[in-house]
Amino acid sequence: MNMVDSHEHAVHWAAAISSTLLANFTRAKLEALLGGYVEQLLIGGADDARQIGRSMVENDFVSSSTLEQTLTHLGEHTQVSPAQLAALAAGYAEAMRDRTLDQQEISRTAAINAMRRAESAVRASEAKFRAIFQSSAFPIVVVDLEGQIIDVNEALLTMLDYKREDMRKVTGRDLAHPDDREALRKAGQRLIDSDLDHLRVEARMIRSDGETIQTHMAISLVRENADSPPYFVTMIEDMNEMRALQSQLVRQSLNDMQTGLPNRTQFLGWIEGAVGSKGPETLALVQVDIDGFRGVNDAFGHEAGNRVLMHVATRLRTVFTESVGKVARIGEDEFGVLIKDPRDVRGVIALVEEFTRQLEEPIWIGANGVGVTTSVGIVARAARGGDAVDLLRAADVTVGWAKRDGKAQWALYDKERDLRDKERYALAASIPGALEEGQFRVDYAPVHSLADGSVLALEAKIVWNHPERGVLCPDTFMDQSSDNGMIVRLMYWALAEACAQASEWCAELGSRTPALSIDLPPRLCREPELVAEVARVLDRTGLPPSSLRFELHEHLPALLTDEQLEELTILAERGIGLVLDQMNGGNVGVDRLRLLPLTGVKFTGAVVHGLDEGANRVDETASVALLKWASILRLPLYAEDVRTAAEAARLASLGVTGGQGAHFGPPLTAADVSALLLS
Repeated sequence: MNMVDSHEHAVHWAAAISSTLLANFTRAKLEALLGGYVEQLLIGGADDARQIGRSMVENDFVSSSTLEQTLTHLGEHTQVSPAQLAALAAGYAEAMRDRTLDQQEISRTAAINAMRRAESAVRASEAKFRAIFQSSAFPIVVVDLEGQIIDVNEALLTMLDYKREDMRKVTGRDLAHPDDREALRKAGQRLIDSDLDHLRVEARMIRSDGETIQTHMAISLVRENADSPPYFVTMIEDMNEMRALQSQLVRQSLNDMQTGLPNRTQFLGWIEGAVGSKGPETLALVQVDIDGFRGVNDAFGHEAGNRVLMHVATRLRTVFTESVGKVARIGEDEFGVLIKDPRDVRGVIALVEEFTRQLEEPIWIGANGVGVTTSVGIVARAARGGDAVDLLRAADVTVGWAKRDGKAQWALYDKERDLRDKERYALAASIPGALEEGQFRVDYAPVHSLADGSVLALEAKIVWNHPERGVLCPDTFMDQSSDNGMIVRLMYWALAEACAQASEWCAELGSRTPALSIDLPPRLCREPELVAEVARVLDRTGLPPSSLRFELHEHLPALLTDEQLEELTILAERGIGLVLDQMNGGNVGVDRLRLLPLTGVKFTGAVVHGLDEGANRVDETASVALLKWASILRLPLYAEDVRTAAEAARLASLGVTGGQGAHFGPPLTAADVSALLLS
């Protein structure tokens, strides 16, 4: 992991625990400390994790909420193993124990010194010491050098289940386990023979009912003065209780507090075990994402969201019982199911469909019956020798397919589709480097007049001269570049390149220059700087606004907000044309069309091909009807993907102004356009 990754994890960790801290840390100091912890966790093992737990206490991270939030955050957001989480919790508990014992020793020493100073004067000081002695939460026993019990406090009587009068019948040696008595005797002798004041040992003690208790002892030898014999004061900690606390902390680190299900950390452990050499032959991984979960939270509050989570968790446990699979909550609105050795894929699908069927009944939040749907990804494959990380990635990818295909459905992992997606995403991810290396160029598809064949417009097309895959057309990479946001940078670059080139043609041809046309993707319409960036490009290149027009996808009007419509209107008011593109007979809302200041409409696909010779009569009738309807808009009509002379002639007879496509030739380079226009 690099420094940026560890810093990012530290920032999120700091955000998770900052409200629980009792120590006074600046945010920068806290993030720096946690960043070191993250790096140590990811390169180290259980011993490093235990040391981090101790270091947290040393830095005054002493709130139980801090530990709880730490374990939850590390378990869900970092690649830390359950063993490391357990070691961190153990180290934390040990440090807290040592801190408490040190504080108790300080209190004891202060009390004893106070008693010494007040020996000759004030009974009140003795009463204070007795109060500390009796009220201490830690068991304390005072014995002489022969092992005879001088005094015990209530905490020790409670721990060993003795009555005070019973203490007169036993010695300190009797309270220890027979196998540990000699070691305790040697420890006491060591204090007597040395200058040490205290030491710590682990030893077992025996309750009155014979039960063995593992303890941690802090033994101090008190030497008051020459006239008084020394004696031992021993403070005791019940290690059974400490280990129970450690077990509880580990359980909390491996389980989701809201649903009671195992959490992502435990789920990862299951998968790692399943793909090991001793795992099952096959497995199925089912990932369930709640559709619209954030909307439920925003509409009805987080309590309603919690009810939805519990509703889904309950249905999952009902369908995927312990004998079928293991269920866990692996994200904010995500659940996972691991099925070992499924009978067949069809059986897994049947379980998923039964789960979705059980979700059909709405849950009631006040007077609102809220429907809950999920998108489900199913991955079935051989288990042994597999890779847990790749398995989880495959499940996440498959859920993404279900969501993109319309949500409220399941999808089955398809390796070939995954490989195709990987290639496309890899292309989109490499766009910044390709731009820096000048691998892109802008070609131009001429729009010819259907009346006289002259060039009416030039549609800019981004072409990628890929060093390995050759020349790539926009359809190969534009969709993925929209998904990862790179389409904004790419389109702004293409706009600047095309406008600069068109400005050169305009300087030569003047008013005879064809209009420059370029796509305006929906993602670009959401950019707040769109109008300003277009203005900067036109100002820098000197291209008149009237020479530029944007082509809008037919579905775009329905997606635009009022603010985005206003941005497009501003562009139109400045003289830039807006053409509704890719009209192919789909359902376009007329009410939204009226709001757009369009300067043209372009048809493509079935509308154009329905006018070819030998076309289906129904298709022809539909194409004619749509073009006649479009003429009512009183806007220039254009056609794309014109393949034959018959299509071109028929389009012209129906009032279409210009066309482009294979019939008119392929897109041209800038040099080819210059030769065409200036010859």
